[in-house]
Amino acid sequence: MKIDTKDFHVKPGSKVRLKDWPTICKPLCGSKEKYKEVLEQHVKELSSAQQLLYGSNTYALLLIFQGMDAAGKDGAIRHVMSGVNPQGCQVFSFKHPSAAELEHDFLWRTTRDLPARGRIGIFNRSYYEEVLIIRVHPELLHSEGIPDAPHDDKSVWRSRYRSIADMEKHLHANGTRIVKFFLHLSKEEQRKRFLERIEEPDKNWKFSVADIAERKFWKDYMKAFEECLGATSTKDSPWYVVPADDKENARLIVSQVVLDTLEDLKMAYPEVSEERRQELLAIRKELEK
Repeated sequence: MKIDTKDFHVKPGSKVRLKDWPTICKPLCGSKEKYKEVLEQHVKELSSAQQLLYGSNTYALLLIFQGMDAAGKDGAIRHVMSGVNPQGCQVFSFKHPSAAELEHDFLWRTTRDLPARGRIGIFNRSYYEEVLIIRVHPELLHSEGIPDAPHDDKSVWRSRYRSIADMEKHLHANGTRIVKFFLHLSKEEQRKRFLERIEEPDKNWKFSVADIAERKFWKDYMKAFEECLGATSTKDSPWYVVPADDKENARLIVSQVVLDTLEDLKMAYPEVSEERRQELLAIRKELEK
């Protein structure tokens, strides 16, 4: 089964209208059993691809997940990356910046956690929060200590888009491949998931009163996402708008995008020199005694 990920790709320079992008699509599998079979196959292939990524030690892969609360970011990361060797993969979740982080530029705290060559880094929320939540709540700019920080000047966001694009271009030139996912959740589906978190005791910990407060800014967030996606989806660092109302579909789409990205790298394990081959043969003879 091959999923055509082009349907979810944000073309560079395009104007994004999220109401034109579905939050749910036709099920990719006809049954729960088939879904589990396909996801298991994807996970198996990802495990092999991650080994090759580590062995070739040429590229790094950075996966960025953004979306509204309850969009399924944690679940997608957990299910899709379940077969990947933990030694070759790290997940970072970025919440409100600490006092020390606020003393630096807005890209500093995430830059520290970029993946090394041969490894996969996952950002559950990222530096994009600086053009999303900060845009919806511009008063937060004051806490960042920016000289003469404006409240809603569009030049601030254009400048930040440019900084992000420049950084991603720099990372790509140095071997880091970046793939960005916006998990596109409907407001109604979010409401249902919030109710589940309240009604099921083992999910109560996931729910916060702040989540309800942010729902009031839904339209503002959608506008911020639209401009962000259109301004920062590039050929080398693309955005994918993933319909997130169906968690199973979303996970299959994400895993297919990651597989396609790794496959496009055309990686190979390092070639063994003749000298090294002879050394290994000598070692084998010693072990066979």
